[in-house]
Amino acid sequence: MSTQIRISAKNLGELALPNFCPRCFWLKLHLSNKLPFQIFPGIFSSIDGYTKNIVKAHFERNGKSPGWLEGLGEITGYREPPHYTKFGRLDPQSNVLLRGTPDGIFVRPDKSFIIADYKTAKYTGTQDSLFPMYEVQLNAYALIAEQSEFKPVSDLALIYMEPLTNSDALVDINNHRNNGFALGFAANIHKVPLNPAGILPLLAKTREIYELPRAPDNCGCNDCQALENLLELSSRQATLF
Repeated sequence: MSTQIRISAKNLGELALPNFCPRCFWLKLHLSNKLPFQIFPGIFSSIDGYTKNIVKAHFERNGKSPGWLEGLGEITGYREPPHYTKFGRLDPQSNVLLRGTPDGIFVRPDKSFIIADYKTAKYTGTQDSLFPMYEVQLNAYALIAEQSEFKPVSDLALIYMEPLTNSDALVDINNHRNNGFALGFAANIHKVPLNPAGILPLLAKTREIYELPRAPDNCGCNDCQALENLLELSSRQATLF
């Protein structure tokens, strides 16, 4: 039996990016998805977490979704997204364990589910260069949901939380406080085509890249260049001692 590979729904989505780098992907698979020069700013995680808590609190207090989610259609309930350790699916063909944690799971009147993910970013529709990755991410969640209590999934959505930094926000007295300032966000909902079956070939591709005996050649991307710089610096240091 081949070694089991564990990959998050978001990292799997890298395979769909136009500038996908097999070398970086191979390295992350063999280094448990961690590269020394990849740091995700914590502020975005804080904002996403706050958004999730705001939505949850609104449901608990009012028994319905906030008005800015009306683009999702009628919603009758909110479900707490499970931790990634409890929301996964093992593909027996590739022996790849796909895991993740959706930002939002909502219930429709017909008892089907909407799976959503929040993105703190300016909304540009499909012009977002990372949209193909997000599309895979959400469909990976849908594939996992087929073997969980969150089925059937009837819709997927990206919810872009766009910071309000226009001139009106700057002069709004409610945004000026003695201990700092308030930053508002506008929600933009973008529906994502539901295609969980399209995830299976990506799991097979993950296995294929993982099994390569060595990392693919340098593709020239920023991360590859950063790695080359580290290797060159390390080599120079070694010659000094």
